[in-house]
Amino acid sequence: MASIELRSVEKWYGEAQVIKGVDLAIEEGEFVIFVGPSGCGKSTLLRMIAGLEETSRGQILISGRDATAEPPARRGLAMVFQSYALYPHMSVRENMGFSLKAAGVAKSEMDAKVDEAARVLKLEPLLERRPKDLSGGQRQRVAIGRSIVRDPTAFLFDEPLSNLDAALRVEMRYEIAKLHQTLDATMIYVTHDQVEAMTLADRIVVLEAGRVSQVGSPRELYERPGNLFVAQFIGSPKMNVFPATTAGLTLDAPLPSEAEHFGIRPEHISLGAPGSGQIDGTVDVMEYLGADTYVIVDCGAAGKLTVRTHGDTGLKPGQPCGLIFEPGQTHLFGASGLALR
Repeated sequence: MASIELRSVEKWYGEAQVIKGVDLAIEEGEFVIFVGPSGCGKSTLLRMIAGLEETSRGQILISGRDATAEPPARRGLAMVFQSYALYPHMSVRENMGFSLKAAGVAKSEMDAKVDEAARVLKLEPLLERRPKDLSGGQRQRVAIGRSIVRDPTAFLFDEPLSNLDAALRVEMRYEIAKLHQTLDATMIYVTHDQVEAMTLADRIVVLEAGRVSQVGSPRELYERPGNLFVAQFIGSPKMNVFPATTAGLTLDAPLPSEAEHFGIRPEHISLGAPGSGQIDGTVDVMEYLGADTYVIVDCGAAGKLTVRTHGDTGLKPGQPCGLIFEPGQTHLFGASGLALR
């Protein structure tokens, strides 16, 4: 296992700066996920840690060793890409053991490592198959197994599940979570899917335009977002945010003078009769999802607010209603977008 530390790391492409002074410490055995919108720099940052991208400024330390200028082969890291990149003419066993064979490892040792990785990943019945005979999820497990046999100091995952369908993504999330529990290895994982981030990570690093917007556990980011960007990026459906001075908003106590934005998550709103809550509106759209229904309510100056409720609400589009905010579950943000504590 390895600890990884980034110190004021920057990445420039000519005059364009894409990573803007990132400081981050990742502990041994920690599962850290980089998440953010497309173009925020999360994959670039991962490739810099791997040594596949040059670091323009700053330092990358691996277990306290300055690895900033080291080539990828000397960093002791294993990377799993979005593309499986398996050799089609080789069996699963041969694909998993290829790097060891190229390094001159004895066949007995190589077979033992491949067998152990296959046991962990439940690939034992598939060792003699070719990649074309495998499902997408099985191919991804082979790609992960190819990394495991190298006994790396840390695993780097670059959107490994994005090529899979919804059912396989759920299955592979479980497999990766179990793998981390089994190996107790340091893992850094890049994804644009916040469900993956929330369900897998010990800590999430939210990136925005090449900068770290906030770092914390999934619960911390969800319950105590530090700014408007994190508040609306983490959570599905996203947090409702509207001006704190919205006409028709009735609260038990006046808001601080510095409050510019008012936020509340969809599950912290209940529906009642007009005049029964903090703001009134008209049902615009109903989204029935079985156990949950998302009710989108047009609240005039506050815009369209989403309410997450259970099953069949009995409401219909065009019907007036009141929105009741759960006490203690509101969020306030200043003019700069930072949360008011």
